[in-house]
Amino acid sequence: MAREDFNDLLWFLAVAEERNFTKAAAKLGITQSTLSHTIKRLETRMGLRLLTRTTRSVALTEAGDRVFHSLSPRISAIRSDLAALTALRDMPSGTIRITLSDHALETIVWPKLKPILSKYPDIKIELSRDNGLRNIVEDGFDAGVRLGESIEKDMIAVRIGPDWRMLAVASREYLAGRSAPQHPQDLMQHDCINMRQATGGGLYTWEFEKNGQELRVRVDGQLTFNTSYPMVDAALAGHGIAYLPEDLASEHIEAGRLVALLSDWSPPFPGYYIYYPSRHQNSPAFKVVVDALRHQRS
Repeated sequence: MAREDFNDLLWFLAVAEERNFTKAAAKLGITQSTLSHTIKRLETRMGLRLLTRTTRSVALTEAGDRVFHSLSPRISAIRSDLAALTALRDMPSGTIRITLSDHALETIVWPKLKPILSKYPDIKIELSRDNGLRNIVEDGFDAGVRLGESIEKDMIAVRIGPDWRMLAVASREYLAGRSAPQHPQDLMQHDCINMRQATGGGLYTWEFEKNGQELRVRVDGQLTFNTSYPMVDAALAGHGIAYLPEDLASEHIEAGRLVALLSDWSPPFPGYYIYYPSRHQNSPAFKVVVDALRHQRS
């Protein structure tokens, strides 16, 4: 069937549904004369009269009635299928790549994203664990998760977690026979468990603050890791003082396995943010991910 034949049949259906050329023409957005000419052309090609016209009404002939009841359900089914495809087009889909630290992954991001996977099966999420400060644009990531103070000013940043703090901890076995540090500078007299930074490769300098006074202390010890989680085990084993996110140590502190040190020098600070270039904010899939991660203040 030629394309014009199909279009003419659609126009015929409009007239058959409205039983009125004026109303059908308005529905189709064409003139009444154009519609009348098209129906006449269709009848000529088919060799059948489809409509009986009077000055007041339009009725279907027997042939027109058969054409109408044959085409109408099929066209309705096609329209329904196209509407479903349009809805599918608007469903969130695609791959979202996020770089983040192990702590952010385990404590904030993965717990919040797990529930959305079954709800949005066309969204793929790639979480790349990295404790360094990555250039997300150059490295092909859609977003990164970092502390607010580490985010570049030209990025959009959305808070995804509560305030938290770093805390120095040690086991009772390690502290036995030693004086617990009363001031951050006292840490230089202790065995400390260091953190190797991925960006630049240097050792993390422990940061403290009290009454507006900020101190940065370089510590030394037998052990160095590049991730926080094994530092907990090392501290529990008595290998020295570790400087950790408080939530990693809180269970052990409550159980008496670890002792919190210098708490008055460890104020809370704003937690994690997801950050990204502005071009991603209109992606339906990206919006789903950001909304799932967004911090809900209590």
